[in-house]
Amino acid sequence: MDNWEQIIKLGTVDSTNSYTWKKLKETRFPEGTIFSAMHQTAGRGNGTNQWESEKGKNILLSLILYPDFIAIEDQFLISKAISLGIANYAQSKTDGIKIKWPNDIYYKDRKIAGILIENTIKGAKINASVVGIGFNINQENFSNKAPNPVSLKQITGKNYSPDQEIIKLRNNIRFFYDLLKAGKLDEINHDYLKCLYRFNEFKMYKSQNIPFKAKITGISAFGHLQLTTENGEQKQFDFKEVEFVL
Repeated sequence: MDNWEQIIKLGTVDSTNSYTWKKLKETRFPEGTIFSAMHQTAGRGNGTNQWESEKGKNILLSLILYPDFIAIEDQFLISKAISLGIANYAQSKTDGIKIKWPNDIYYKDRKIAGILIENTIKGAKINASVVGIGFNINQENFSNKAPNPVSLKQITGKNYSPDQEIIKLRNNIRFFYDLLKAGKLDEINHDYLKCLYRFNEFKMYKSQNIPFKAKITGISAFGHLQLTTENGEQKQFDFKEVEFVL
């Protein structure tokens, strides 16, 4: 079977990422293999966040990659390529799609997809990556715990086949992953900034509960968010060190 062709369908699992890691301990699946679930009982986001999804309504998958050409210190490039692939797929459905640092996909000021990338390391390189993706397709009702979700159905009024959309999504991700593999880093970095939510716009942020106004001016090689305040002060934040104030 050709790489990037295998989609393994699951019913209900705790989390597709957890399930995929268990399977990887038993078998080295081809790069591009996808485990897709109808439902997750403990879908995971970044940190302690959970991903809410109504059964059978959305895309819930984990994608296996072997980016052993990426050094540990450059691992944020994987996040950039995956984010661009998902954003590109979403842009084929509607306008107003942006990447919210580090790797949420937004429609205007609302979250339509989330990404959780987990890596294993061998020597100074990334050995394997499991890319968990939750994309809201047909869900119309979300719990109050979800801060600002939106789905394609809510945006376009159309129903979608998750199985068909997974293939389209996978093809978009593969395009940008192949760019990464080919060393087209300038293109990826340029496209990521171009698609970045709030890039070069003065907006409110909060760090250590202190609000401040700044604009995003770049992303460091390590994936840190670079901000410049109204008085020209430059700040840099790691994930979870800064909060976007909507």
